[in-house]
Amino acid sequence: MCTALTLTAGDHYFGRNLDLEYSHQESVVVMPRRFPLRFHSADPLTSHYAIIGAAIVVDDYPLYYDAANEHGLSVAGLHFPGNAVYHPKSPGKYNVTPYEFIPWLLSQCKTLTEARSLLDNLNLLDVSFGQCYPLTPLHWFIADPYASITLESTATGLHIHDNAPGVLTNNPPFDYHMHNLSNYLSLTSGDPVKHLAPMVDLPVWSRGLGAVGLPGDLSSPSRFVRTVFTKSHSTCSPDETSSVNQFFHILASVAMTEGTVKAENAFAKTVYSSCINMDKGLYYYTTYQNSRPACVSLHHADPDSIALKVYPFLTEPDFLYQN
Repeated sequence: MCTALTLTAGDHYFGRNLDLEYSHQESVVVMPRRFPLRFHSADPLTSHYAIIGAAIVVDDYPLYYDAANEHGLSVAGLHFPGNAVYHPKSPGKYNVTPYEFIPWLLSQCKTLTEARSLLDNLNLLDVSFGQCYPLTPLHWFIADPYASITLESTATGLHIHDNAPGVLTNNPPFDYHMHNLSNYLSLTSGDPVKHLAPMVDLPVWSRGLGAVGLPGDLSSPSRFVRTVFTKSHSTCSPDETSSVNQFFHILASVAMTEGTVKAENAFAKTVYSSCINMDKGLYYYTTYQNSRPACVSLHHADPDSIALKVYPFLTEPDFLYQN
């Protein structure tokens, strides 16, 4: 259960809500240019683009949830159960495991155009990181500052969808979400047009009536529609503080409060929310316990070193007492 989006508001931004019933003690992890990046079925890279994102580190390997490289290309993996299908090794293809897909793509592509040229020959392997880390069914949201796509590996193969809204949630597959948007063509941030009974003088008695019918539940299709609507009508000043603040407000409109979505024997919640300034390499985040944004800079973390730099999430509540 997750929501991801892009936003242009002065600079270009990319980020997501991670909605789960547990946390793996995520950190902001910077992978510098000379970190030896190994792959399951390809030669390691000893020189590549620097990457920043949210991850857990296991055996000195960063398992990224979402990340961006120094050129602004960004990727987030979102839960896609029942639809994601990974495949055996295929000769002549780029055989990449799901857990290494984000660093594999971001380490070598500057733009979405470069990424698409690699994705056309990609095969996602049915190989997990290890017994303690089984395969996670995912689809991916990929963007640079100018466009975005959705990548889905299913039983019928690999599918690349242009993502004009710049939004992704979870099931069903992306084609459904785009088709479903047509059910909400009449929504507006202004007053509704009076088509019901033109001969009757009906008052517009409240602000917001133009958005009556906007879904408010926490299902994936509803979060997709609500995020598209909120993002499309979003407006703010173009400075960094206003833009980042606005991005987190959009994510908050689809965030999960603990207790409202039951997942087996626990409740899902928005474990963290991220906002990446794609132009400046700044990774902002909030956590469920601490809604004050924190920021890590890719360029202040020695991007030419050889060792991962790990910044644990700040999860303790941080209140400002004014008296």
